[in-house]
Amino acid sequence: MTARKALVVRGGWEGHSPVEATELFLPFLEASGFDVRVEESNEVYADEEEMAATDLVVQSVTMSEISREASRGLRAAVERGTGLAGWHGGIADSYRNDADYLQLIGGQFATHPSKHPDQCAGDETDNFLPYTVDLTGLGRSHAIMAGLDDFELRTEQYWVLHDDLNDVLATTTHPVQPYHPWHRPITSPAVWTRLWGAGRVFVATPGHSPDVLRDPNVRTIVERGMLWASRTESA
Repeated sequence: MTARKALVVRGGWEGHSPVEATELFLPFLEASGFDVRVEESNEVYADEEEMAATDLVVQSVTMSEISREASRGLRAAVERGTGLAGWHGGIADSYRNDADYLQLIGGQFATHPSKHPDQCAGDETDNFLPYTVDLTGLGRSHAIMAGLDDFELRTEQYWVLHDDLNDVLATTTHPVQPYHPWHRPITSPAVWTRLWGAGRVFVATPGHSPDVLRDPNVRTIVERGMLWASRTESA
């Protein structure tokens, strides 16, 4: 039996620990029957032959840039059936200047609201808030979320710009605070899937640090999401 092929692409802003974060999932991918290739550059996306042989791309590249050739290669590969999966800024805050990539993903990080100004220390913990990840009705019936329930996290709570092509499996709601300028609660997708041509896209917004990815709920969702997105599952 030929092994499935997974391509892990990592890099970009080091604040999301792309190497340590992706290393958490390499043993799982290998145990799930994938031959895993790790790349520190997204230029591999421009290799049409390599992408055609890839069943799953796991991306952890926050911000950064992508060439036109690599962007087109990734988009074409997903359209032909290669799965794409990722978490947090590694997929939902990548390549901000590439409109085609943003359309492919279906959601773009906008902000992560902070604590009260009097509680801010001037470091990343300013944006660590307690919040709930709420499963949707669709999520409760989906294989990725099977057996899970709403759960709590204390980390960055992503506010995401998104569109209606996403199948949203879980949401999170930003409350109204007197020190923020919005006037009603805002609900953002926290976990979603997206069909693109013959391919599947999976995104989870929790995952700021390896510690968050080790949360049992988050880790389960990411692992299942990668398997769901793989070409073998979608074929």
